[in-house]
Amino acid sequence: MLENIFHLKENHTDVKTEIMAGITTFMTMAYILAVNPNILSASGMDSEAVLIATALASFVGTALMALLANYPFALAPGMGLNAYFSYTVVLTMGYSWQLALMAVFVEGIIFIVLSLTNVREGIFNAIPMTLKSAVSVGIGLFVAFVGLQNAKLIVNSDSTLVTYQHFKGETFHSVGVGAILALIGVAITGILLVKKVKGGILYGILITWVLGILCEVTGIYVPNADAGMYSVIPTAFVSFDFSALGKTFGQVFKTDFSHFDFLNFFAVMFSFLFVDLFDTLGTLIGVASKADMLDEDGKLPHIKGALMADSIATCAGAVLGTSTTTTFVESASGVTEGGRTGLTAMTTGILFLLATIFSPLFLTIPSFATAPALIIVGFYMMGSAVKIDFNDPSEGIPAFLTILAMPTAYSISEGIAIGVPMRGREILDMMKRHDIRVVHAPEDRILEARALLARRGIYCEHTTAANYAAWGRYCELYGPTPDTLITMCGAGIKSDH
Repeated sequence: MLENIFHLKENHTDVKTEIMAGITTFMTMAYILAVNPNILSASGMDSEAVLIATALASFVGTALMALLANYPFALAPGMGLNAYFSYTVVLTMGYSWQLALMAVFVEGIIFIVLSLTNVREGIFNAIPMTLKSAVSVGIGLFVAFVGLQNAKLIVNSDSTLVTYQHFKGETFHSVGVGAILALIGVAITGILLVKKVKGGILYGILITWVLGILCEVTGIYVPNADAGMYSVIPTAFVSFDFSALGKTFGQVFKTDFSHFDFLNFFAVMFSFLFVDLFDTLGTLIGVASKADMLDEDGKLPHIKGALMADSIATCAGAVLGTSTTTTFVESASGVTEGGRTGLTAMTTGILFLLATIFSPLFLTIPSFATAPALIIVGFYMMGSAVKIDFNDPSEGIPAFLTILAMPTAYSISEGIAIGVPMRGREILDMMKRHDIRVVHAPEDRILEARALLARRGIYCEHTTAANYAAWGRYCELYGPTPDTLITMCGAGIKSDH
């Protein structure tokens, strides 16, 4: 039956591999069950209700991904979007969390429409193949950076933004020991993979967790809640009380519109829409590229099913009581373990469903135990860098910017946004095809052109002034032009000039 549903032989995989991959993906994503309630509770939502909603929304989205697209991608409420939900929409802008859920719900509806009309698929296919490889590399670095942070190997620094963990001071037996265990976990996982042990990443997580338990029992590791380091010893295994879900379920339809501002609501909804769109596309590109699922044209077959799963899950999550549900980059851990079909995703989804029962156990898995998996996944995803032609600046520069932006801006969508617009090769091909005449703007003429525009009441930045200066140069070389359109790349006084 599984063969008929998921086409395992066609995808060169088997049941054992897929299940192990699904478990691995879940283990690297389980942190969302602890983190999401913590973040959304800041908006006034009940943390226990959010935990159940998070698990159920993750199950719905991931199961749909398995059935509609047959891909090994898992979904859950997205990091970053949940922070925007609580700290910006609710706490800063002053909206109720019910209204924020309504914005998420409307966003999901719009996504469904866009998916049905092939708009999202068109955006995916429009991204050049080189950039798709760059997205894969960027996601790898992003995931590894998240792993380093989760392990507290990389910490905040006021002088350098980030720095390495100093293994000393009063937090050594909590933060310091956790960081050391994460390093040991990376080494163990690496050895298992070198030895070609199936499920090496999963075993690395479990072994690191067991080592953490032993350290806590012997007093080497001491939990410190103030430092974000908690006990790694399970105190309970199951809970069958789901009544708390009633505090968030269906509350999206009880939104108070008495102080409703359409423009602000639209801005909030569009923010969710934009970030979700590019995070989802970026993750699909990156993980699919790693799994060699893209065809020769760089397209992802059955992408419409994947996008529909994401869209429906967002709506379902809003009804259950959680922020935007999106495709997770941690899916790469399961792909690295050999997951190639929806059976991987279905396994992950079922584990999220079980998490509603076994939540006390799953929530005990420490972040320093899952961090090695994320770091190793980052290593594997770096392999896509060989597909990028860095000798061609028109391809290499946008790819480099994409790779650089994802971990430093802490955003997949920002990485895509900075890389895609350049489209160097496409621009050059268009110029050649239509025999377009090119002139350059002399450097010393740009400020002069900007000043001339300012005297005419047009205050612009240097990019627009460069266009104006280039037009002046064109007229000098080829004579005056009767009709000319000069694009305004940006307006406003944005420099000392």
